[in-house]
Amino acid sequence: MQTDDRRAADLEELGLTNYEARVYLALIRRDVFTAAEVAREAGVPRQRVYDVLEGLIRRQLAVLHPGRVAGYSAVAPDTAVERLIEQQRRSLGRLERLSSELARELGPTFDSGRTHTDPLDYVEVLRDSADISERFARLQTTAERELLSFSKPPWFTPPENLAGLEASARLHAAGRTVRSLYSREVLEDPALVEVMHLFVDAGEEIRIADELPLKMIIADGSTVMCDMPDPVARDSATTSLCIRHPSLAEALSLAFHSIWDSSLTLAEALKDRQPELASESAGSAEAADASAPDSPDSPEGSKDTEPDGSPA
Repeated sequence: MQTDDRRAADLEELGLTNYEARVYLALIRRDVFTAAEVAREAGVPRQRVYDVLEGLIRRQLAVLHPGRVAGYSAVAPDTAVERLIEQQRRSLGRLERLSSELARELGPTFDSGRTHTDPLDYVEVLRDSADISERFARLQTTAERELLSFSKPPWFTPPENLAGLEASARLHAAGRTVRSLYSREVLEDPALVEVMHLFVDAGEEIRIADELPLKMIIADGSTVMCDMPDPVARDSATTSLCIRHPSLAEALSLAFHSIWDSSLTLAEALKDRQPELASESAGSAEAADASAPDSPDSPEGSKDTEPDGSPA
């Protein structure tokens, strides 16, 4: 029975219906069957077997033997299979002609439709911090020629930004451009300074600007991702826009390079910061001295204390 099921499935692959396959497999078991006999043998409802037999005859897979009681027999399997294959070839030829005509007819409509686009289909609006981080990482990972970025707190992506490190190393190795402008406030965080050194080691060029208007990254001169902080809601509320628009990217690249040209390198900014740190340290020391109690060795301190330093 399983063999018959498999053979029936094969015949269905060649174009027969399930009933036609079962009736043909029944017919090859004997020279001639009546309709009632083949219905029982094939397990096909008797009211359907006449239609099935007529279908096999039209396909030239069965032969009708007229008489007082009509009989039916199968053509040889090799002949039946060859006829089925030939029918499939003819059907495929018709489909090929139809598909060619259909492609020609639909082509103009498709081409016309390309000129009608949604004016905002190149803008992605992201509000969830996880979505922002994922899109930012993907933008860096897929960059092929250039990455330009404004970097400033608050961070949605962890400062170490592994995707950014890998992108910097990859683009630098290919002789491409990777540049980042950081706002001066990042120099207050030693951990962030260490991260910036990692990016420099990976091949990224870094400069420090006094102020940056927003966080932004421009990829390959065609895609811009920027944060748009909510001016009304809480400080952490923000919306990120990812815009695929070469003209916008070109305009913002000009703004980037204008700030870049007037900014210090990371090494220069750190060196420039040393006098400030020294001044702050000196100021702290002076304040500490001013607030400290008089020493027992001082003339004023000695008049109120015993020689051992205890209160009089």
